[in-house]
Amino acid sequence: MQASKNKNTQKAEPFYRFSVPKQTSSEIINEARNVLRTLRTRRPFTPTEDQRKLFGSGSSRAPQNRPPSVFSLHASSFDVTESRPVSGVRLSPLNHKPILVTFIKDEDSSICLPKPPADAAEVRKVSSARARLLRRTSQGNFRSAKMVSPDQNEENPDSEEPSMKSNLCRSNDNCLAEQRSHTPFNDDSRQLICNEHISRLEREDFRKGTAGTFVFQLGGERSVNSDSRFVDEGQQFPCDQMKNPGTSSSWPRTTGWKRRVTGLKDETRRDKSEEEEIFWHIKILPILHELEKVEDDIENLCLACTKLYQALSEGNMLGKRFKRRSVLLKTLYKLVDIDSDPLCLKLAKIILAMKVDGKNLLSVCKLAFKICRNEENDDIIRNDRLLDCLLEVLRTEDLHKNHEALLYCMGAIKFMSGNAVLLNEMVNKGAIEMFLQLMKQINNHTKENDTYFSKLGHLLVQLTATLRNLSESPPARQQLICRGAAAELCVALEQRMSDKDVCAYIIRIFSKLSSYDDFCAALADCSRCYMLFLALLNKYQKQQDLVIRIIFILGNLTEKNNQAREQFFKERGSVNTLISLFQTYHELDLDAQKSYHEGGGEERKHPKHPSEAEDVLIKLIRVLANLSIHPSVGAALAAAPRIVELLVTVLEYKSVGDCEELVINAATTINNLSYYKVESSAVQDKKIHIAEMLLKLLMSNNMDGVVEAVRVFGNLSQYHEICDFIIQKKIYKFLIALLDAKSQDVCFSACGVLLNLTVDEDKRALLMEEGGIGKLVDCLEDFGPTDWQLACLICKTLWNYSENMTSVASCFGEDMDTLLVLLTSLLDEELVLDYSLDRDLRDYHKLYWEREFKPVAEKLLHRIQSHPSFPL
Repeated sequence: MQASKNKNTQKAEPFYRFSVPKQTSSEIINEARNVLRTLRTRRPFTPTEDQRKLFGSGSSRAPQNRPPSVFSLHASSFDVTESRPVSGVRLSPLNHKPILVTFIKDEDSSICLPKPPADAAEVRKVSSARARLLRRTSQGNFRSAKMVSPDQNEENPDSEEPSMKSNLCRSNDNCLAEQRSHTPFNDDSRQLICNEHISRLEREDFRKGTAGTFVFQLGGERSVNSDSRFVDEGQQFPCDQMKNPGTSSSWPRTTGWKRRVTGLKDETRRDKSEEEEIFWHIKILPILHELEKVEDDIENLCLACTKLYQALSEGNMLGKRFKRRSVLLKTLYKLVDIDSDPLCLKLAKIILAMKVDGKNLLSVCKLAFKICRNEENDDIIRNDRLLDCLLEVLRTEDLHKNHEALLYCMGAIKFMSGNAVLLNEMVNKGAIEMFLQLMKQINNHTKENDTYFSKLGHLLVQLTATLRNLSESPPARQQLICRGAAAELCVALEQRMSDKDVCAYIIRIFSKLSSYDDFCAALADCSRCYMLFLALLNKYQKQQDLVIRIIFILGNLTEKNNQAREQFFKERGSVNTLISLFQTYHELDLDAQKSYHEGGGEERKHPKHPSEAEDVLIKLIRVLANLSIHPSVGAALAAAPRIVELLVTVLEYKSVGDCEELVINAATTINNLSYYKVESSAVQDKKIHIAEMLLKLLMSNNMDGVVEAVRVFGNLSQYHEICDFIIQKKIYKFLIALLDAKSQDVCFSACGVLLNLTVDEDKRALLMEEGGIGKLVDCLEDFGPTDWQLACLICKTLWNYSENMTSVASCFGEDMDTLLVLLTSLLDEELVLDYSLDRDLRDYHKLYWEREFKPVAEKLLHRIQSHPSFPL
């Protein structure tokens, strides 16, 4: 019994709320529950523009230094001379000289030379015959006269080809004579038909590998004059060579093969040209006539434009290589003068599909911009798929040559991105990749002082504004992350630091996307982003719209990423920049408050939104709170007198009724900094003054403010001066009353302060005075099985309280039996650990039960049961 008594009288160390030895940051965060806390806040609100403009009303660009949003657009805005078709064929020079044939001997009469018409009348007759041929082919299958395959000719015994094959060695006159028996055409067209048959035969022989043996004339390689004949040297073949295919020739075969291939290509082009000509007259021309007739009927004009686009697409006439392109575009340009958005939309779609360039590309992009500027046109824009045409312009046009056209093209797309349906279409069509590629091209031009750099800046404003709209879409956000948008935007931000409009849109993109953990991690990987944000804060310190968003981004970066906290803190001038901003906006807030009161205004009562200066301070203090989670950073901030002074100033001049979020954020940050027990701690130096400011918050009707004040007292009450202050101001009574709040967080905070109070022996009796023991036992019963940290804190408080008790009954009173039953049951592992719970949750409970609650509860139970006054 004596041994037992000696054991109980042995001095026991009291429990403090938490220990102070060196720990890792994760241990600090885990053990100091609700002591160190990060802060969240609302994202800055960005109002939408009332009107769709190239540059918003808040643009930093002077009207005279930026492209216009409003302009006149007429048919004269287009240039018909730029619409001529491109052949797509590069002509190579002839590698030989033609010779003039002035005399042919009798023995050479077998040479097959073309005989041109003798005079102009003959030329007209040939042209007339060709026209009749075209008319005839257009009545049936227009391909039949020119596009008969060799296989078809072999299968048709009535074809004209066999007769030609059997008489190849005859003279040209004999050839024509033979043809008369097989063709209904008159003499004027015989030369044409003969040549046509020979060309067809040559194609067949070429496919069979015998081309080059017999040639009358290669298409496209003759020059005819009314006075003399020119013949290519490489095309003069002796008749004996034609009669004897095996006979060798001194004429080089290689050149002949090349000429024949060229001839085939030329003939193919002629075939296509004739097809196009016929299609033009049959399909396109009637629609153009219709467009000219119904100029006053908008509905029919729109229908005709729809038919025209479909016909052009069917005839493969969209693009630059259409022979009649200039005639078509000239007709369309005239219709631009008709003031109708639906019609202009149809026209823009066709003109863009014709791949215009230069002045015409600029004008049609302006036309599209003008249409998209009207929000009421969104439905017809979606139905006519204008977005596809504009994205094709972005994808294919040269940035250097067409930067102004791309500006209005991108402006039109920006307007479309304001429509949710069109925005989703952009994402699905791969627009984000195109936008980032365009940004990369712009970023590659780094000569800041030239005019081109400035003009690209206008385009970049439209591009970043569009990306800002796209950042609202979850699928778009994923694509932006996957395609490295954060890094490319940082490059643009660094290059365009002096362009406030570009900076504003990029910061808005980051502000939106950094609210999501995945993008926040991608942005944190861009190591230069912290330097860029600090540079912008210093450059635009009084630009509230920029500052508040940058501060919000920094708050997001430092909320969950310990490396980001350290990296930002180590950036040169980071803390000084934050202090400077704090002072600037604190003074602005004081001035606004002073002006309000001097103007006779009454004190604001629970305003719906903070003022601009208050909002900056809220988000700035949040950054400080988040930074202080890092052990070394938090300790450094706690030792920064100016930061602590500014935080205390907020509590001095602001009440929780003036701006709740600002005051509570300031108290939370002071709480985080008060956690660190470092030499020259500014918090420690000002602890009494801080306690006085907290008392005002503690007495408010705002429960969030009350809990935050109690949390700070939980840290500060480790100092004897603060414990005396708590007793002197009767704060302990308020803390005991909070144990009835039936809230785990409130009870946890209040119990932490009471724990530190009971370290001093002369203050322990205060617990019994206000019924504190009974309320602690009630909290243990209510929250113990679900909150082992709180249960541990209650047991530590009771352990301190009962350190030198003389009697168990007098110490715990009528609550002793309840306490013993509770301790016994809570120490029964099978009883309190619910094995039906999720495995992870059960392991979590078991960890805190074994590590925190069980050791303290066992010691407390043993002290009570082993005390000499405990009834057996």
